[in-house]
Formats: sequence, C-alpha cells, structure tokens
Amino acid sequence: MTSSVRLRVFFLFSAGYFVSYVFRGVNLGFAPYITHDLGLSGADLGLLTSLYFLGFAAAQIPVGMLLDRFGPRRVTAGMLLFAALGIGVFGAAHGIGAMMLGRLLIGVGVSVCMSAAFKALAQILPVAQLPMVNGLVMAVGGLGGVVVGSPLAMLLGVTDWRNVCFGLVAMTLAVAAAIYLCAPEHRDGLHRKADMLTQFKGTWHILGSGAFWKIASFSVVTQGVFYAMQSLWIRPYLLDVMGLSAQYAALLVSVLGIAMMIGCVGFGVAARSLQKRGVTVYAFCGFGMGLFVLVQVLMLVRAPIPPVLLIACYGIFGGTGILSYAVMAEYFPTHMIGRAHSTLTLVLFILIFGLQVGIGAMLSRWPAQGGHYPAAAHLSAWGVLIVLQIASAIWYVLPSSVLEKRGGVAS
Repeated sequence: MTSSVRLRVFFLFSAGYFVSYVFRGVNLGFAPYITHDLGLSGADLGLLTSLYFLGFAAAQIPVGMLLDRFGPRRVTAGMLLFAALGIGVFGAAHGIGAMMLGRLLIGVGVSVCMSAAFKALAQILPVAQLPMVNGLVMAVGGLGGVVVGSPLAMLLGVTDWRNVCFGLVAMTLAVAAAIYLCAPEHRDGLHRKADMLTQFKGTWHILGSGAFWKIASFSVVTQGVFYAMQSLWIRPYLLDVMGLSAQYAALLVSVLGIAMMIGCVGFGVAARSLQKRGVTVYAFCGFGMGLFVLVQVLMLVRAPIPPVLLIACYGIFGGTGILSYAVMAEYFPTHMIGRAHSTLTLVLFILIFGLQVGIGAMLSRWPAQGGHYPAAAHLSAWGVLIVLQIASAIWYVLPSSVLEKRGGVAS
C-alpha cells in the first residue's frame, strides 16, 4: 500500500476520533450554561455527561463485530450519523430527558471512532509501528480536548451553546461523508464472511482471556480516571480546590489537551525505540501510568508546584494507558483486533460512566454554594480514585504466565 494511501487512512480516521473527542469534553464548556438553565446538581450533571460513555460502552461489542465484518470505512461513516442526530437533539432540547437521549445517541454514534482508527491502521501497518502511529491518532484526537478549553469558552462568549451544537452537526456530517467517500475499502479476507454468531464467540473468547484482563487492569482504571476528569470534573477542581479564575481554568483545560497530545506522541515514539532495546510496550506503559498516579498524589497533597506544570504533567502521563491497545495487537490476530480493541474500550467506558456518576454523587454529599463545592469534597473523591489506581497497579505488575502465549483464536 502506498504512503499516500496510508496517510489518507491516518488523517481520515484521526478526524473521526477528533470528532469523538470534541463530543467527549464539550459539556465541560457547556456545564455552567446548562446547569443554570436547568438547575442541575452535581449528580445530575455527572449523569447527563456520563451518558455519552454509557452509549459508547453499550455499542462496543456490536461495533467490534461490525468492524471485523464490514470494515472501518462503512461502519464509521454510518455510525457518525447517529452522533450528528444526537448533538442535534441535545442542542434543540428544553428538558433534561431529551438532553439525556441526545447525549446517549452521541456516545453510540462516536463509539466506533477510536477502534476504527486502530483497526484501519493495524490492517495496513506492521505491529512494530502501531505504538507510535496509535499515539499520533490520539494526538490528533487530543486536539478535541484543546478545543473544549479556551477556544470553546471564547466561542460561547459570542454565541450560545445551542448554536455550537448545530455547528457540531455540520462538522460531524462532513467528516462522515469524507470517510465514506475517500477512505479505502479494506477487510480481512476470508474472515469478513464469518457469521455474527461466530464473531460473537470470538468476542466472548476475548472477555475470557487472561491476557486481555492482565493487559487491561491498570490501563482501564488510569484511563477511566483521566477521561472522567478531563471531560467534566477537572474544571471544577481547578476552580474549587486551586482557586483559579474561570479564564485561567479554561486555559489550563487547553494546556491539558495539548499536554496529552505531546504525551501520546512522545510515549508512542519512545515505546517503539525502547522495544528495539528489549523494553516491552507492556512494561513501558506501566511505567507511564505509574507516573500519572504520582502526579495525582502531588495534586492531592497540594504540592507547591505551579498549577500549569501540574496540569501539563497530568496530561502528558494521563494518556499513556493508550499503549495497551498496541499491546493487544501482540496477543490477538489481525482479524480479531477490532473486537479486542472494542472490548477494551467497552470496559474502559463503562468504568468512565461509573466514575463520572460516582464523582458527581460524592461531590453532592457536600452542600454547593453558587455552583461550587468545598475543596474537601474534591480531595475526598481524588483520594478514592488514587486508591483504586494503586490497587490495579499491583495486579498489573504481579508476575503471571498469561502473557507468555498469544491469546487469540481463529474466530
């Protein structure tokens, strides 16, 4: 396959992931406006925002089977239509019920974007290049995390959140059309004709694989914490605990997105380089996630470090768990990668859903004043999350024989 085709695949599917990332974090900017309009509590806001992740998670198993059966091009273009419908419903809604439906549709619609990008690239690139290229995909997607910071705040200063929603409808439809018309068709040979029952058995095998859970353990918990915070709760933390202004907090949200992009690319490149020196991606991924937990501990104890530096480190190390998708490619055959990736994403996004709702419920145990919660509420939530991550880290590093052999089957 020519370099131009590879670049086209990379940019088209990265654009899809960018759309997914914008939708993931857009409520970060919308939150003050929709909270004021609807009188939402922290628990209400957490539930509304987290429905994206619930829809995303619920679609993962069928999406994985569809990817392996019909290929990334057609599945991604079709699913993005649901996302466009969802943001349209969300923007036109005047009650929380319709907004919840819209948010759920968005999650279902973009549920394919990350797995499709990784699947499309795994079809055309050698496994050794995947950590670096997957990191580049995450970096492009991470631009969505930048956009929902200062750029979105400035946009909301000149128009309302409903108009932004309708603009997102147009952007989503444009990306769907580009993928459908311009992405090459590439499916996995004889395996594309496997019936859905056979494909589901392959997914069930992945869920029963010790290798899958060993790889996923630390990764899904750290990624779950990172995305739950980045997409909703980091801004309240900056305002309520660090005492920053709304403008500075919005700037730091963008810094977080940029830092995540740098981390994804840097760790992807470093992983490939270290592989040549005998350091496994699994070990390097664990090292990066350990640094992410350390940064959270420094934030919890309010270490005397400038907020911009803490947030930059939080972003750089927060995305390192994404390397586990490349590790999956070492233990499952190419025709099952769509299902392996989507199953990992399923577990991750169920956890993000639970964390966003749980954090909101925990914050709501303290009385809010003017839409703000006391610092003790946020710090209590962070303490619980750090304990969960340390527990998963212990499981991740314990010696095990499950990674000594390939975990895939020919289903």
